[in-house]
Amino acid sequence: MSRTPVKCLLALGSNLGERSDTLSLAVGDLIAHPQVRLLQVSEVVQTKPVGGPEGQPDYLNMVLEVETTLEPYELLAHCQAVEDKHLRTREVRWGPRTLDVDIVTYGDLAQDDEDLTLPHPRAAERAFVLQPWAWMDPEATLAGQSVAELAQQAGDRDDVALYDIEADEYGD
Repeated sequence: MSRTPVKCLLALGSNLGERSDTLSLAVGDLIAHPQVRLLQVSEVVQTKPVGGPEGQPDYLNMVLEVETTLEPYELLAHCQAVEDKHLRTREVRWGPRTLDVDIVTYGDLAQDDEDLTLPHPRAAERAFVLQPWAWMDPEATLAGQSVAELAQQAGDRDDVALYDIEADEYGD
């Protein structure tokens, strides 16, 4: 019996190593799964770190809309396997990382447990997720609110800029 595909929003971020290349390769790795199909990809933004230790490099962030027949925990395991492939380590909460992949939404599913909270508990406050999502899908909503409006209200909105690979001080 095949499951009905579910639309999901994934948020990707990187602030260590070849950030731009890592994001590009991670998109390919995520959609290489036979049960994950790419629907939309946002533009990449460069952002200041939110939370975590002082002195971290800037992040590159983006979002993807995918359609999947994977169950939520299967999708989480797939996202974590892609992070592991890109040498993600979990040493410090909100610390620097080669790759972070978060499930922001899984259809309309709402759940809260220690392994997976949906929608993502801080997505509605983070311009680095909201702004690329709003540019990708101006009609998008999160928990009944306009993603574009949430992006304008986010505390980190002034630290989000379109990524300019030509001007990248990190050289990636």
